[in-house]
Formats: sequence, structure tokens, C-alpha cells
Amino acid sequence: MTPERFERIHQVLAKRQPDLTVCMEQVHKPNNISAIIRTADAVGIHRMHAVWPEGTKMRTLGGTSAGSRNWIDVVTHNTTADAFEAMQAQGMQVLVTNLSETAIDFREVDYTRPTAIILGQEKHGISREALDKADQDILIPMVGMVQSLNVSVASALILYEAQRQRQAAGMYQLAKTRLPDDEVHHILFERGHPVLARVAKQKGLPYPPLDDNGQIIADETWWASMQAAKHAR
Repeated sequence: MTPERFERIHQVLAKRQPDLTVCMEQVHKPNNISAIIRTADAVGIHRMHAVWPEGTKMRTLGGTSAGSRNWIDVVTHNTTADAFEAMQAQGMQVLVTNLSETAIDFREVDYTRPTAIILGQEKHGISREALDKADQDILIPMVGMVQSLNVSVASALILYEAQRQRQAAGMYQLAKTRLPDDEVHHILFERGHPVLARVAKQKGLPYPPLDDNGQIIADETWWASMQAAKHAR
């Protein structure tokens, strides 16, 4: 890993927003999933949530989202209830896009608060369960004949409003990342030394420390174990 790449990763991690997230509830079209993940990375989301349609698997490792997918942790939940429990355990306000009598303009929300945004399935939208559990319905004002946007477009509008508010509040200008130190080290090692990280993971070896330039600091025992792992393949 070059010092320049090491510094670039640090800069990206310093702007990550651990208290801003989205949850894809039954979203199933690969192009939409890819676009949502790409936008999430662009606004500094660190961890997303998903409840996949029954019998399907995540299909976002290729195509335009491949690079973004490497930087976004997507946590899969078996049910909507499980996803809500995980997000609310972090003290997040949970928002759903829904045209209702209690819905407010999405720009009126305070996104500097810990926030989770539920994105519904392409055809049927947000589930009844999610609507009942959410803290607030939000809407994107429209004056045309169509009363709904593509889910990935809707997510981009909402997330960039969240970014705008957080930027104004100085939440992207922090000198140090808000992510835990051990998680930062994990990311730096895996993204900076992917081949060695893969071998270490196969052998069950810990990731050793990195110096100020991103180079590995490890004793002879660790290197010997890694070398043995390479020969064994």
C-alpha cells in the first residue's frame, strides 16, 4: 500500500457517518440496489441494512456498484422487525417514504440526528409492518401525473439532503473518524493489503499493526505463518 492510498483511505473514513443509514426492504432489482449502494458510499454512509426478498441473494458484487460495495458494510436481516430492532438500538429515528396525512416534506427532517431511512420494494413499496414501526412518514413533493419516483432516485434525493444538513453542521469536517479503532484497522488492512488479508483470514491469523505509512509491522512468527500458508495453497 502506498502512503498516498493510506492517506486517501484515512480521509474517506474520517467523513464516514456511522449514525446515518438506509435499509432496503425487499428491494430486488440489481440496478436499483447498485445505485443505492453507490449513493450511500458517496454521502459517507458506513453501514447499510437490507431485508432481501425470500429466496434471493444479494447480487451487487459486479457492475457499477462493485467499487462502492467494497466500502459499504451491508447487514442482512431475516425480517423487517429484526432490521428495526438493530437500527432503533442505535437510537436512530426511522423514516419511511409514504404519502399519508401525517407525512412531512423530506427536507423538513433534522438529519443531523441519528437517522435510518427505509426504502421499499419497487412494486409494492414500504410494508405495512415498516409503516407501523416507523417514527415519521416523509414525502418528496411532486406536481406531475406520477406520484412516485424510482427507489434509487428517491434515496439519492433524501440522502443528499441529509448530507447537505450534516455538511452545514460540520459533521464531515471532523479531524478523526467516528468509527471504532479496531474497525478502522480492519478496513485499512483489508483494503490496503487485500492479498495478505485474504491469506491471514484463511489461516485465522490476526491483522498486525500498520505504521504511519500503512506498512505492516509484524514479527517473524507471523510472517512465517503467512509464508507457510502460501506454500500450502
